[in-house]
Amino acid sequence: MYLLVNILGIFVFLGIALLFSKNRKAINWRSVITVLVLNLLIAYILTEFAWGRAAVNAAADGFTGLVKVANSGIAFALPSWLNMKSPDFVTTSLLPILLIVPVFDILTYIGILPWIIKWVGRGLAFITGQPKFESFFAVEMMFLGNTEALAVSGLQLKQISAQRNVVISMMSMSCVTASILGAYTQMVPGQYVLTAVPLNILNAVIITSILSPVKVTPEEDTIAKMGGSSANNSAAVAEKVVDKDKPAEKEPFFSFLGDSILGAGKLILIITANVIAFVALAALVDKILGFINPNLSLEHILGIIMFPFAWLMGSDVNTAFNFAQQMGTKLITNEFVVMGKVSPHINDFAPHYRAQLTVFLTSFANLSTVGMIVGAFKGLVDRAKNDVISHNVGYMILSGILVSLMSAGVIGLFVW
Repeated sequence: MYLLVNILGIFVFLGIALLFSKNRKAINWRSVITVLVLNLLIAYILTEFAWGRAAVNAAADGFTGLVKVANSGIAFALPSWLNMKSPDFVTTSLLPILLIVPVFDILTYIGILPWIIKWVGRGLAFITGQPKFESFFAVEMMFLGNTEALAVSGLQLKQISAQRNVVISMMSMSCVTASILGAYTQMVPGQYVLTAVPLNILNAVIITSILSPVKVTPEEDTIAKMGGSSANNSAAVAEKVVDKDKPAEKEPFFSFLGDSILGAGKLILIITANVIAFVALAALVDKILGFINPNLSLEHILGIIMFPFAWLMGSDVNTAFNFAQQMGTKLITNEFVVMGKVSPHINDFAPHYRAQLTVFLTSFANLSTVGMIVGAFKGLVDRAKNDVISHNVGYMILSGILVSLMSAGVIGLFVW
């Protein structure tokens, strides 16, 4: 029965996208079905085949290995932090970012990461029939993050139509950054974190293709040769290597590395500040609600709102309500808040719920991301295009929610 409910849920999520579609007649159903089949195939391979499970476990172990190496640096500078009986969230999950971000930036600097982005993007466009830039961007944001991927695509965003910019803004809601996956794997099961990455990419393509279908002529279906919007941005170097006929002159390696390390430090401070602020604000809201009714809480309200969607994941009522609470908290705060909360006992959850919760949490789809994306577009496109994007904030939020629901629903089909 629960499997049938899970299957029904996937069709309901697609139905919601269809209900709010801006132009149902323009939907390329052949492409949507192709991507959906590819989505199911990848989830099946990564969960049902021994070699598929071994691949994602090896990738998760790779991030765990990087974290262990990073701990040697932490142990040198802050031994008391690492040797505490119960090391805190910043020490175990965030400080390793000081190594992981530079590692990915070095891969960008020497051209390995741009090469992967380019060819995987082209392959995705060929298989799915999606426009080249949209496919390229889907892969790009997986490695670079939403604002970074937008920054290096500035010239392309200026050239394409306002409606295609809206599609890109909607896709940006569902990205993850490869350099932050190590932090995720320290809090929730790594194999499902790594499985979520390709599922989010493909579901972002599916949902945006239904919500906002755009016809792209062969003349428009190109990728601009651009150099990014910031000469000191490591992502900009990636775009230069990918798209320029001749490689752009690189800044000195150690200058580049220094900028990367400083950027990683700023990222840690930003995440820490956000987590502290959001957890405190949630506690403040609970305090206020408690004055109204002692049994009232933010989690309870969010659980009621998100319960129908959580139930469609194929769990019993109690599990679905708990899932709904975590869903709602993640959407109004961020994934780190919920991961930190469930981390101590997530391995005690039923396999189905554990897999779905991890996949749902593995993305930047939350309300604060909307501001980041709109702000990034303000600095990249003209006011007319930016106004169109601002008028579609509701679609951005809807896209982010539906992609997370779809990814969790798909993984749930194969893990029980």
